[in-house]
Amino acid sequence: MFNQVFDPDNLFWRIISGGVDFIGLSILWAALCLPVITAGPATAALYYTVVKVFRQHEDRTFRIMLTEFRNNLKKGIPLSIVSALILMAVMGGYRIMVMHTDTDFGAVMFMAYYVALIIPIGWVLYVFPVLGRFEQDIKGIAATAFALTIRHLPSTIILVLMNVQLAVFVLEKWVPVLFVPTLSALLSSFFLERIFIKYLKPEEQEAFRGEA
Repeated sequence: MFNQVFDPDNLFWRIISGGVDFIGLSILWAALCLPVITAGPATAALYYTVVKVFRQHEDRTFRIMLTEFRNNLKKGIPLSIVSALILMAVMGGYRIMVMHTDTDFGAVMFMAYYVALIIPIGWVLYVFPVLGRFEQDIKGIAATAFALTIRHLPSTIILVLMNVQLAVFVLEKWVPVLFVPTLSALLSSFFLERIFIKYLKPEEQEAFRGEA
């Protein structure tokens, strides 16, 4: 009986282990993002790790995360800087538009701007998963992310709305940072993995799914 209770393959311990991984990855992601310019490599590593651990059931959770973080630094830092500049421009424009919503024309322009935000924010949401899942140079990663943002616009809209709401939730409460980053990566993966695999050759798809 005691052997069954303390068996690591027991359902109870699998749930505990999964919970530790879920929260631990969020905390590790937040720590790796602290220099700010490393937020991109950290996000790419988190996405890759979440797919491998929670969808493809691999072990060595934190080793995978740290290895991928190191591997993504060279390409991820420039993409982090570009993404930060895009988000800063987006937020600056948003504040300006809000200030002019007291007129009918201003309200219309605000709504148009709000809709247009789907593209730049969508690009940011695609670019780091692409970095984490594919071997491309920086220019190729950026171009691929933009193409996917446009080609899969319905999924892009859902991804943007979902992740913006999760980000607002974290900024308002802060405690959700313990689980929201991992949750965001996992929920996003259900859209992104389905999109990514469409662009692979049949012989590449099995390995991509972790079945090889």
